[in-house]
Amino acid sequence: MAVDTGFTPRTSDLLYERRGPVAILTFNRPEARNAMTWAMYEGLYEACEHVDRDDRVRVFVLRGAGDKAFVAGTDISQFREFTTPQHALEYEKKQNRNVGRVEDVVKPTIAMIRGAAVGGGANIALACDLRVAATDARLGVPIARTLGNTLSILTLARILQYVGPGRVKELLFTARLIDAAEGKAAGIFNDVVEPERLEARTMELADQIAANAPLTIRSVKLGVRRLMERARIEDAEDLVQMAYQSEDFREGVDAFLNKRAPRWQGR
Repeated sequence: MAVDTGFTPRTSDLLYERRGPVAILTFNRPEARNAMTWAMYEGLYEACEHVDRDDRVRVFVLRGAGDKAFVAGTDISQFREFTTPQHALEYEKKQNRNVGRVEDVVKPTIAMIRGAAVGGGANIALACDLRVAATDARLGVPIARTLGNTLSILTLARILQYVGPGRVKELLFTARLIDAAEGKAAGIFNDVVEPERLEARTMELADQIAANAPLTIRSVKLGVRRLMERARIEDAEDLVQMAYQSEDFREGVDAFLNKRAPRWQGR
């Protein structure tokens, strides 16, 4: 049963509830496959802040509304606003801030994945500690096929820690998505269940974790985080600029929004 949370997201495209010690944030744009708006990203950050302040919360679950997607990336229409080199750098910095805040939540986080977790959705899912997926789950970043932009060095590092350099390159070069079976074998998905069991299995796992010693869990989470190396953001700003300032990126956005195949020029 949902109870009073003490927190209301800034946008109706996010829903927040608490079931005992488990907080749940739902990305609530099923008509757009839960594609993220700027307000949703900011609301995600604020929800993470609230979870860390609320001593009643022991576990934080993130999920998508509907049965088509966890999150199908960033709402591409917003990229029409990109007119200067600084827009690309600011976008990636905000991605690092907002999605990185998911990674920084001191309490255990679980992504409950039904359908597509692509682009920004894959980034959010991989920022969580654990991932429970339905058999129809697919995860990846197909930007080489769709938009022609790139990833921040921190996002690359987040993917790299799960699948290794060879598979990262193969996945991003080919723009293919990982299905549930491959994701389970690679250790990306901690568990894979039939869609009708997804919520029950996720909540079962959340309740099991919530019953254990919070400081032990926190120490393990922070210890693992400290063992993972991160490159400096500044080390890859030239790569962000190369992709986002290209004619190909403008072509990719226009093609995506007009539902046609992009015509890549390599410039």
